[in-house]
Amino acid sequence: MKNAYAHMTECATEAARIARGVDAALPASTPTSCHGWDLRELINHWVLHTSHGLECRALRTPIPDELTARDFTADADWPAQYAAQLDKALAAWSDPAVWEGGIDTGHGSTPAPDIAGMLIMETVLHGWDVARATGQEFRVSGPAARYVLETVEGTAALYRQYEGFAGEVALSAGESELMRALALSGRDPRGAAAA
Repeated sequence: MKNAYAHMTECATEAARIARGVDAALPASTPTSCHGWDLRELINHWVLHTSHGLECRALRTPIPDELTARDFTADADWPAQYAAQLDKALAAWSDPAVWEGGIDTGHGSTPAPDIAGMLIMETVLHGWDVARATGQEFRVSGPAARYVLETVEGTAALYRQYEGFAGEVALSAGESELMRALALSGRDPRGAAAA
């Protein structure tokens, strides 16, 4: 729990930094590297699942319907609200008891550390997508990148079943663990940003 929580905290901090760096003048329709999602749709998914969803999973409660339909980007202050919600989610996961047992996903119970890993992975992968679409660079430490890579390796087949990941992108030997995690999840970390 200790290492995973440290990675969760680091990745949430970086996600909040990326959110603050999104230029409010960018059109909501700006394309992204996520097939079928423009910038507004990507940010709404990212905010919903990596902050509100992160807290709800810790509390073992469903995400309220009013949040799933909400356009977070409609509020000019969404980056600050996202950062505040990330802090609430981190506070919920700071209790060691939250990491014990399972969490109901609607399709059965999944061990809490596995849920945490998938949410950390989502924070990083979609954080990178937002950064790429907005001219920023998503940065995490080597240990956090290794954790995300291991999570992607363990979940890639499942995510592909539900079209959550595209096919793996080939990379040159010697790429960083973050680049490998991105490529394994179907992202092209060396390709051109969406235009």
